[in-house]
Amino acid sequence: MPHQVPWLIWLSPMFSFIIISLILRPFFNHHPKLSGYTTIAAIGISCFLSFWVLIEVLKAPGHRLEIPDIQWVVIEDGISIHLGLIVDALTAVMLIVVSVVSLLIQIYSQGYMHGDPGYPRYYAFMSLFTGFMLGLVMADNLVFLFLFWEGVGLCSYLLIGFWFHRPAAANAAKKAFIVTRLGDFGFLAAILFLFYHTGTFDIERLHSLAIAGTLAGTTLTWAALGIFSGAAGKSAQFPLHTWLPDAMEGPTPVSALIHAATMVAAGVFLVARFFPLFEHSKVALTIVAVIGAFTAIFAASMGLVMNDIKRVVAYSTISQLGYMMLGLGVSGVAVGIFHLFNHAFFKALLFLGAGSVNHATGTFDIREMGGLRRVMPWTYITFIIAALSLAGIYPLSGFWSKDEILIYSFKTQPFLFTLALITVFMTAFYIFRVVFVVFGGEYRGTKLAHHSEHKLHESPAVMVIPMVILAFFSAVSGWLNLTGNFGEFLGHGEARGLLEGFFGILGKPLPWLSLIVAGLGIYLAYAMYSTRRISPEAVGRTFVPLYTTLSRKYWFDELYERIFVGKTLVNGLFVGLEAFDTYAVDGSVNGIADKTIATGRALSRVQTGQLQLYGLFIAMGIVAITICFYFFG
Repeated sequence: MPHQVPWLIWLSPMFSFIIISLILRPFFNHHPKLSGYTTIAAIGISCFLSFWVLIEVLKAPGHRLEIPDIQWVVIEDGISIHLGLIVDALTAVMLIVVSVVSLLIQIYSQGYMHGDPGYPRYYAFMSLFTGFMLGLVMADNLVFLFLFWEGVGLCSYLLIGFWFHRPAAANAAKKAFIVTRLGDFGFLAAILFLFYHTGTFDIERLHSLAIAGTLAGTTLTWAALGIFSGAAGKSAQFPLHTWLPDAMEGPTPVSALIHAATMVAAGVFLVARFFPLFEHSKVALTIVAVIGAFTAIFAASMGLVMNDIKRVVAYSTISQLGYMMLGLGVSGVAVGIFHLFNHAFFKALLFLGAGSVNHATGTFDIREMGGLRRVMPWTYITFIIAALSLAGIYPLSGFWSKDEILIYSFKTQPFLFTLALITVFMTAFYIFRVVFVVFGGEYRGTKLAHHSEHKLHESPAVMVIPMVILAFFSAVSGWLNLTGNFGEFLGHGEARGLLEGFFGILGKPLPWLSLIVAGLGIYLAYAMYSTRRISPEAVGRTFVPLYTTLSRKYWFDELYERIFVGKTLVNGLFVGLEAFDTYAVDGSVNGIADKTIATGRALSRVQTGQLQLYGLFIAMGIVAITICFYFFG
């Protein structure tokens, strides 16, 4: 394979962004769909090349391709920064996830974004977003990686706030940008800290130092925690989780891309990429597992009561990202990335299903839906497949990776296993609450004058076909690990094969336990929202304090926005700025003015108008210059 091929994977969407922004602009008034076709073609090229790279990596010794570096910056004392790519098994898996999911979402977007005045701008940003994410998963040094890392954050800001004329969208974009910057501060500190102690930005060199024990002890722990700080911000781990539900203000395909294959996946990928550092620091690895398990159950609890379909799925994303972090913390790269791989397909499908429902009903409020299974059969079937996979029901893909995480957490961290098992029940309940309320019963949205029941219809084929393809992957992607080759391919940890997992189901109680717990969650949702043998209103009245706490999201938004930002940060900032303005800005300006006036008065005395005095000063200057050259030249 030519060495240029991996570079083209991330450069192709970048070229698409440039072409849409600079070259095709004059044609958009009459042919706005050109931007969509350009983006789809560019990401289609990336997708094709990603499969090519995967095949080559499978055949390569050690599942790794050697790609020559490009020298970027050379600093004295032997310090240099190069542009290079890591093309190994982890990279190959992530390239497939990002390119395939992004391609399907871009195709779907043609129907969802049809008629939007920002159509070309949308596709330009989506190209840039995908390009940055593809570059991030291949970067081989910290500087290059951080450049793409910040690019992903920038694009998320642009796309979450795509409808910037809406105050809620503009505020959500700012919130996402600011909260993730808090995590990025720790990541940047870790980069500088590692360079100070090792003298290198090269990722594989850092791996070698950690494995050899040269990078160890407190230094390694602090560096790993700084990296995890950046990952926690991007992957919305507690306590930096508050931005992700508000990110639903962007277009639904953007939500699908952020939640399935790009921004939030970047945090999990970052921990996986630097796993040699984490596995040699027991403290850091334990913190990853604990934060992951707590985030999983914490986010799932809020998903129980949300009435916005996208917010339910958003809290599901935070919860599943916690599962991935738990998987990384208790078992290694193979299990965590296996769940990321499966999750990408069913989570993208859930968001596209939510977008399809919104396309028909004009709302995301599940209380304004109902009975949609009759008029939207394709959306209903694909959404059911995604929901079953998310709940971890055998034999769909989500079952296999969830089963792996539960088994390894049971072996190493029984308390965290308990939290994860409770999360299984919550997940099954809240996602099937959505299924029964949205697709069961009768349509309740009659108050929407322009969306009466006889006008409800299935989404167009350009939206349905990507959903069907994602439903197929949601059902079978877990079977790619039929004999345990996924873990062997990644070379980190050990993911059991499905054959072993199948016999485990027949002969061991743990997988049966998780299936029973998930089944109970589905049954409770059925009893409350389908047959209504249990009244949801009565349950809400019985547990009013708990319901209020969950619906208010534990008051974290108020805590952050009113206390930390409103009182502490803003007030402190204003006091600091006032002092800075008084003593630094005004003081320096006034001081410079006073000195300038004094200097002017002094110089005015020199300006006598006598040419012989000016000649004397010139001669003295020449003599001074000559002496300097003589002694120091």
